[in-house]
Amino acid sequence: MAQSSRNRRRGTRPSSSGFVAPVLDPSWQSPYVPAHHEREHNLTAVRRAYWRRQSIVSVIVGLVTVGLIVAALLASAWWGLVAAVVVVAYAILTPVVAARLRRRSADLGTRMVAAFAEARSAHDEGRLSTVLERLAATFGVTEVDALIVRDGGYNAALVRRASGLTLLVTSALVSDFDLIELEGVVAHCLARERLGLVTRGCAAVVVGRDGADRQQLAGTGAAFRADEVAAAQIRYPVGLAQALERCARQEVAGDSYFASPDYDLTRCLWLNPRSGEPQAREGDLDHPLVRAAALEEW
Repeated sequence: MAQSSRNRRRGTRPSSSGFVAPVLDPSWQSPYVPAHHEREHNLTAVRRAYWRRQSIVSVIVGLVTVGLIVAALLASAWWGLVAAVVVVAYAILTPVVAARLRRRSADLGTRMVAAFAEARSAHDEGRLSTVLERLAATFGVTEVDALIVRDGGYNAALVRRASGLTLLVTSALVSDFDLIELEGVVAHCLARERLGLVTRGCAAVVVGRDGADRQQLAGTGAAFRADEVAAAQIRYPVGLAQALERCARQEVAGDSYFASPDYDLTRCLWLNPRSGEPQAREGDLDHPLVRAAALEEW
């Protein structure tokens, strides 16, 4: 009887293994995967950029209209007719201007391509096309044309044209970079499209007032975020880190596009938006040296 009691007590003793059943969170998502809300946030920023451009005109038109109404009350009723004409003209022209801005953003790549001469090399075109086709499927990005442009600077950008997306890569980058470095560059550009940063950057170039304004509209730290997504997809951050270091260390020639005023207008779209700046400013997450250091810590 005593033996049976002892057995029952031992049977009710909790396990000493300390096993805890795993609890799965179905809402969890990897921070390195571009989320739907993240893309929507960037596309919303595009709409806000257009609205801000129109809001400045709206304020001016509003002030003029109020002034004309006051003049109509104090002086002549004809000023009221002029106010009505201003309001009607504004209502007609506003959607026209907005559509024009959107068309310019959607075809910004055509203007950028026109600034370069195309570099013809069957070997380099084959290398780039092979990498692009494989990674485009990985990132789920379709209808991307690759174009090698003649320039001694190391840089690349994915831009929008009326016909679709175009990947611009400089001849120096394609010919000098190793395959893993080229893969990192292409992955970065495709990650921008997955995040909605290509559309946002094109709108920033068209709407922005100056360099700082364009950078803010394009998204502070956008290049850093695209690096994270790219490295997670290709599972080899070292290649992209090496590519960024080579971009940062290069001294750009004076006749390069990346030493011209046109580059200042479009720099937020490029892999290296800090070309010609060997040192990073404090807090600048988009500088290639800062981004390379972060990738090397993975």
